[in-house]
This record gives sequence, C-alpha cells and structure tokens, in this order.
Amino acid sequence: MDIVAVDIGGTNARFARATLAPGKPPALHQVHHYAVAAHPGLASAWRQFRADAGAIPTRAAIAVAAPMGGDVIRFINSPWTIQPARLTADLGLEQLTLLNDFGAVAHAVPWLEHDHLAPLAGPGGPIPQEGVTSVIGPGTGLGVAMLLRRDGQMHVIETEGAHRAFAPLDMAEDALLHQLRRQFSRVSDERIVSGPGLANIHRALAGRTETPDDKRLWAAAMDGSDPLAAAALDHFVRCFGAVAGDLALAHGANAVVIAGGLANRIADRLRGPAFVERFIAKGRYEARMRGIPVRLVTYEQPGLLGAAAAFQAEHGP
Repeated sequence: MDIVAVDIGGTNARFARATLAPGKPPALHQVHHYAVAAHPGLASAWRQFRADAGAIPTRAAIAVAAPMGGDVIRFINSPWTIQPARLTADLGLEQLTLLNDFGAVAHAVPWLEHDHLAPLAGPGGPIPQEGVTSVIGPGTGLGVAMLLRRDGQMHVIETEGAHRAFAPLDMAEDALLHQLRRQFSRVSDERIVSGPGLANIHRALAGRTETPDDKRLWAAAMDGSDPLAAAALDHFVRCFGAVAGDLALAHGANAVVIAGGLANRIADRLRGPAFVERFIAKGRYEARMRGIPVRLVTYEQPGLLGAAAAFQAEHGP
C-alpha cells in the first residue's frame, strides 16, 4: 500500500510517497520540500506536491506542528490553520491519519536502526524496549512527545511540554529571564530552546532589541566569529541540557531521544559537558539521570517516517 506522508513544521512542509508493508518500516520515496511562507495553507502546498509528483495516493498521514483537538487546528509558529472535519474532502482523500509532528517523530523511534541513534550521553547500547522514552527536538519551535512501550504494545503521547515556564539555574539565567520577561511576559522553554531562541538569548545578553537574522546569527555562533553570538550559543546548550533533563524526569523516562536538523548541527556541543552536566544536575536524582541513555536521531526524515508509521498502526495495511 502506498500513502502520502506529510510533515509540516513552522518553516518547511515535507511531502513524500511512502510504501507500507506488514511488519516492515515504511519505505519513503523522493521527498519534496516547500516553504510554509510560500503557501497560504496546506491545500496550496498539497496542490504543488501533486503537480510535482504526478498521480498520488488517496490515503495520507499528515503530521503538523500544532496541538491536536478542536474544530480548527492553529499552528503555533505559522499562520496556517487546518479544519480536520473538512480535510479529507478538501484533499480528495479516502483515509487520513492526522497527528502532532513530534508525535510522528515518536512513532518513528521504534523503526530506527541502531546506527540512526547516535549516543550523546548515558550508558551505551540500545535504548530500553520497555518504559518511557522522551522525544525532544528544537526547530522553529520545541517539540516534545512521549513514547511508552509496555508488554509489547506501543503508545505515543503528544504533549505541549515545550510551553512549561523556563526555570533559570544561575544568576546569568536569572538576568536572561528578567530581560525576556520584558518582551514576552511569560517566558516558556520554547522561547529559549528553539531556533529563534538563540536570537532571544542574544538580544537579552546585548541589552538591545536588534539582532542579526537567524541564519547569520547561528553561523556566527557556531564558527565563533561573533563572541556575543558564541556566548549566546553556550547559554542555549546549557539551557537545552537542563530542559531535556527536566522533561525526562517529569516523564519518568528511562531514555531520551533528541531529533531535528538543528540538534544535528550542534551534535558535538550536545556531547560536551555544558549539555551533559546540566542534563544530569537534578540534585537527589543525579544518579538516576546518569543512567539514562540520550540519543540523537541522525535519520534525515523522522517526521515523515513516523507519520507513515502512525498511519500503518491505525489503518494497517
């Protein structure tokens, strides 16, 4: 059986045909990328994909960077909206699975080969096949989901854990929170641990409202050509470690999987002490945190793979 797999983030929408077979991971075909800003909504991007790909299946799995539920689904980091009740008719579909984008990444985890889960911290070997895995990833926003495996059954729990209030851990982060409160009033983890979060940190450190665009800022931070940008990235990595550890502890997780292109770009830093020490620094729970394997997804399209896997779990083939 072939379906259309779709992964829509705040910046990019990815489309691919996927082939499903019982007991096997979904097989993705050519991936088509479309800028969200170039289309007024999903229907427009869908038409572009159909024009580019030719005849397409009438079954689809669509993962979206938005909380599920309600008559209208509103994206957090883009102006797109979706009306689930109209979606099959609007897109000409016979069957549809609609889910959160990081729920999709969690669905992908059981199908990833060991080579696609690179170690960042914690003990070696495969991640546990029983219990909770926290799935986390910074991009245009911050994605958070839970994968629960118990007695051979798998359950994915989509969450909005990114929108917890940010908790500073030292005087520098106290000052960072104070500065960001002037702009946002309530400062969530996502305001700091996300692609745009680096600019928020940079502005707070600089004490001004202007900052380079995200691409130039990230480039300057990673190559060290701008000392303030590099300092902002150091803060980002420490905060990311703390947030990932807090989420794992709150979920009761025995493994953490980190996904996304941004995380892969800074993989060497995530293996370093700034991230790892903050991840385990949980007071009386430090020994527990040291025992949690933290892995980085290196598979290029986990959202598409997971969307197709979610369809397979719901509908067969």
